[in-house]
Amino acid sequence: MAEPEFSARGVRIARWPRSLTRAGEVRIEDGRLALLTSYGSEIDSAPVSAVRAGRPWFAKADETVATVNGTRYRLTLHSDGERDRGRVSGDAAASGRFLAALKRAAGRS
Repeated sequence: MAEPEFSARGVRIARWPRSLTRAGEVRIEDGRLALLTSYGSEIDSAPVSAVRAGRPWFAKADETVATVNGTRYRLTLHSDGERDRGRVSGDAAASGRFLAALKRAAGRS
């Protein structure tokens, strides 16, 4: 099995106004984006060409908003080692890597 182009664990996945998982996974593999629970169950998935994602002005530095199959999800991604006693730093590195990987996988520049 091929290695995913992007994989992040410990992701908080929310669909307004409620949280679906606090320790989920976001994976881009074989041209598809998959949102998974902490148990590995699929929340939603779609081809990367059909996914819209970005960082709106109202989002924190480590948050992105992704629209998958017409449903908006708020993804809070953390870089490795950012979580410390329940506090999360506002580093935008993980969300930036996610957006860049999504663009690469979709063939957008």
